[in-house]
Amino acid sequence: MKHSISGRAVGMGGALVAALLLAGCNDNSYLPRDSRHWVALSPEIQSKMSEMGLSKASPILIRAYKKESELEVWKADHAGEYKLLKTFPICRWSGQLGPKKVEGDRQVPEGFYSITPQMMNPNSSFYLSFNVGYPNTFDRQLGRNGSNIMVHGACTSRGCFSMTDKQIADIYALARESFAGGQKAIQMHSFPFRFTPENLAKYRADDNLPFWKNLKEGADRFEVSKREVQVAACNGKYRFGSDAPDPNALCSNPAADDPISLAAREKAKKDEIRVAELTKAGHKALKRIYQDGDQHHSFKHTQHASVGAEDVSRATTVPQGTSRVADVSQPDALDIGPVDVAAEKARGLNRPQLLALAHRERFASEPAASAASASAVAATPVAPNARTTQSTARPAATPPAVQATALVAEEKKGEKPAFYERWLGSLSVLTASATGTTELSPGTPAANLPTPPQRR
Repeated sequence: MKHSISGRAVGMGGALVAALLLAGCNDNSYLPRDSRHWVALSPEIQSKMSEMGLSKASPILIRAYKKESELEVWKADHAGEYKLLKTFPICRWSGQLGPKKVEGDRQVPEGFYSITPQMMNPNSSFYLSFNVGYPNTFDRQLGRNGSNIMVHGACTSRGCFSMTDKQIADIYALARESFAGGQKAIQMHSFPFRFTPENLAKYRADDNLPFWKNLKEGADRFEVSKREVQVAACNGKYRFGSDAPDPNALCSNPAADDPISLAAREKAKKDEIRVAELTKAGHKALKRIYQDGDQHHSFKHTQHASVGAEDVSRATTVPQGTSRVADVSQPDALDIGPVDVAAEKARGLNRPQLLALAHRERFASEPAASAASASAVAATPVAPNARTTQSTARPAATPPAVQATALVAEEKKGEKPAFYERWLGSLSVLTASATGTTELSPGTPAANLPTPPQRR
């Protein structure tokens, strides 16, 4: 028996050495596709957790904001209170502010979602990914549909939260370690923007405001408690509570006057007073229009070589110092940038008309005309549920002096930790079974994993 165990250990050691040697041939230190999900947390994340006194096995919670193009990862301390571990700039998201409603509308969903171990996809065509859980019960109650809404790499989106490969490697590893530590599901909050009084005053005339105010109820509860929000879907409306034995009971028994509920209501009251003050002070009601989503400002105006969409579909590695663009993101859509127009001007307009209005507003002060910018509007696809008219104005416009791109500014040489350090550090996950925790096995059949995002 001792001989058998020793032989098996030698075999594992030999396989590990072989994997290290083979992976060492990659000039960007990425693991092969079938092993990259085992890479350890980056030294930066590990150092931050150590400074904050957080365990890599403790639960995490994710919050995403479309307007700000940011994704936050929060981690629970020993008392169960969540601390903000890191804010990741989102490399690309698509659509407009507002919820996802139908398959193919390019919308990133908004709401409260739950990510389980079965939703992790180590074999993604977009480096690594996990499904956010859209549509949830709330979405289905409203008849919304769609599928394969992911957080993934490759900086390309058609309804997903797209990060760089380096970012998704860390986010995926954080989720993997929390599941190994016993977390059953990761709660994800997806919001149109940070629910500040300024944003609420600015977009107070948006058709989505009632829905956003419902989301804010849950956001406020997290803000005052820093604990996971208890959520239920009740006839097309979210209900929130604290420590109820059954969250579904919230539909018949709304949240009581517990300390968290009282604190959340007090916060909401103060925010409403501030919104009223801003409105009275003359803050205009606006409608924000995107040609097709946005990305964090840190990714704009980058100048790097690109690798085409065909390389993304093959999940090839990308040499260090380069970037990649996939056609599903419509990179030209970033040229105009987000445009805030007066709400009364946007009222009643369909999607093509809104885009034409955005172009007029964006380039109103520029005298020269640009056929390229006008054709970009004309080429923008219309969502399946958008109303159309016989003719839509396509005003000529001048593009910005410096155009934004969908290129990814990859990490500089020397910033990435030594490959061997990251790989050897990841061996901790292999001992999860010995401590009674659950973990995804690298041998999990692909058939048991969620389907990766498809190229459209």
